[in-house]
Amino acid sequence: MSRTILIFSVALVSLMAGALFMAGRIAAVKTESMAAKPPQAQATAAPALETNSHPSFSLMGLDGEMHDFDEYDGRHRLLNFWATWCAPCRREIPLLKEFQAEQGDDGILVLGIAVDIMEDVQQYAEAADFNYPILVGEMDAMAVAEQSGLQFHAMPFTMIVTADGEYLNAHFGELHRPDLDKISDVLARLDAGEIDTDTARKALEL
Repeated sequence: MSRTILIFSVALVSLMAGALFMAGRIAAVKTESMAAKPPQAQATAAPALETNSHPSFSLMGLDGEMHDFDEYDGRHRLLNFWATWCAPCRREIPLLKEFQAEQGDDGILVLGIAVDIMEDVQQYAEAADFNYPILVGEMDAMAVAEQSGLQFHAMPFTMIVTADGEYLNAHFGELHRPDLDKISDVLARLDAGEIDTDTARKALEL
């Protein structure tokens, strides 16, 4: 009887030891896994530019000449940041060309800012047949947005600037027809005096 109890006790102790070992091992693996896993990225809203902020920059055009942003004063502008290697950027170009054709010479001006290499943009432009100005610069093009206080992690994105150079807001991601219609409507109401710039800025928030 005592021998049976002894065998049972030894088996119980072994079982408990094994269980404790496995529990400790699982905890260790879980800790290692948590340590190895990078913290999940949190989406942060891009900060708005300061009121009355006027973007200022010079970039080279497809014509090989430097162009200052002030050259395009007098018309509301959509500064569309894109690249030849960006699929959503390429998808929205036909829509932007259609929109620009509708605006004519006196309406909103689309201004393409290529965050890319000049040779690649020139080659792409031959087939794209842009009907709006294209300015090109790699790090310099990115600096245009960064100096304005925008935080971005992908393209395309589009800055909306008034005829007198005042930043209103930005659209992040691919543009669609309803987005352009909304922008056009807000700017038309601004021109008509129905709203002020602060109201226009809020109306263009995501």
